[in-house]
Amino acid sequence: LANEALDGTRSGVTVAEEESLVEEVEAPAGTPAPGWGPPGTPTTVVLVRHGVTPHTVEKRFSGGLASANPGLSDDGRDQVRAVAEWLAPIADRVDAVVASPVRRTLESAEILAARLGHEVAVEPGFAEMEFGRWDGMTFAEVGEQHPDELKSWLGSLDVAPGGGESFRTVQARVLTALERLLEQHVGRTVVVVSHVTPIKTIVAHAVDAPLESVFRMELTPASVTVVSWYGDRPSMRMYNALPPGNDVFGVAATKW
Repeated sequence: LANEALDGTRSGVTVAEEESLVEEVEAPAGTPAPGWGPPGTPTTVVLVRHGVTPHTVEKRFSGGLASANPGLSDDGRDQVRAVAEWLAPIADRVDAVVASPVRRTLESAEILAARLGHEVAVEPGFAEMEFGRWDGMTFAEVGEQHPDELKSWLGSLDVAPGGGESFRTVQARVLTALERLLEQHVGRTVVVVSHVTPIKTIVAHAVDAPLESVFRMELTPASVTVVSWYGDRPSMRMYNALPPGNDVFGVAATKW
């Protein structure tokens, strides 16, 4: 998985017509027809990737708590502030703001939580993959210094970088954390601030795609992805969307 894919490019950004966020959260467009899904209000998870850091800009592997743990850059803070303003119309619907314990996600979550009127709850299960000795290196540097290790990692979801985690290890902890979250916030909307690998893992799970599909997704910094659960049935609502003005592909307020 090239580090460009970890950081995401702009080609995967969702663009939509301007709509009311509040209207869609109250009456989701994806609500199953009678007889096709369990009744009641869905549990909606708003997945927000953290804003950019110096490592993001330099295309460096950046893991969890065992990493160099860089904070947001000024641009990253501006990105997250724009997301916070975009989410503000649904503040009364948000039950909690949950974040990985990694510095860049905590800093992002604090900006969002302040705007939405919540404290930040920490969930270690949503931390980024640990990249071990690759942390802080570019993809090219890893290829030069650890070519065999990189080849094995790219060829198997069960292989971990030296001192790091495999994709399957990350999948297990992320889905365990997701299960806890869904049990604690039934019928509510929760904002989860996380990273590339955990968010892609949740998306793959939600659409019943194999874990290998994470290699075919791009996820932009400070992007928003939305999944609703109707009972135990997930419904993908939005992927890799940006608020107005955050990018040339900026997304107007959209139906969720």
